[in-house]
Amino acid sequence: MRKIQIAIDGPAGAGKSTVARQVASNLNYLYIDTGAMFRALTYEAIKANIHFSDAAGLKKLLENTEIHLIQDKVGQKVIVNGEDVTEAIRSQEVTNAVSKVAVHKEVREEMLTRQRFLAKNGGVVMDGRDIGTCVLKDAALKIFLTASVEERARRRFEELLSKGVSTNLDELQTEIELRDRQDSEREIAPLKKAEDAIVIDSTNLSIQEVVNKILGLVKERNG
Repeated sequence: MRKIQIAIDGPAGAGKSTVARQVASNLNYLYIDTGAMFRALTYEAIKANIHFSDAAGLKKLLENTEIHLIQDKVGQKVIVNGEDVTEAIRSQEVTNAVSKVAVHKEVREEMLTRQRFLAKNGGVVMDGRDIGTCVLKDAALKIFLTASVEERARRRFEELLSKGVSTNLDELQTEIELRDRQDSEREIAPLKKAEDAIVIDSTNLSIQEVVNKILGLVKERNG
């Protein structure tokens, strides 16, 4: 079976990363979490006290930042300049700021180069906001994974509670709605469905059901 490029796009909280990771594992593909790459830069910007509107400063920071996505038995680790930031980049502070960092053309161009290099030989599952429309325009399979705002907020709420983080469901829903608006309205690589993408609404589906749908589509693509 030939190894193809699989692009999974969609709004925050739709389950892209979890689904992409499991699809990659089933196919023995490389999983590339582009969101983690932008989160890693956001985390570094916060540490370096670089303002999120400072495009030149963020680009220079990225040029001096090594980001490695390492697969292990538990999942994927994100290593930045030798530091394991897997948990740190999932903080609410990073979550609320990452769209402001990702909006800059200079930053996205550098990330684009890195992401295409990782995917050039196929056999990859990549998820993000603009994978099918920008990063991997020629991907053999494009998925647009979505879910209702209410369901996405509920999932985030339960995720945070499981980590012992106290939060407010209504506030999370408001934050997700704002994130959707920022991602969809940005001038550079906005969140939108590729014309040839297949839409999967995960609101009433389990992770495994979504994974099974995608694996079935991979089989179709490979004849």
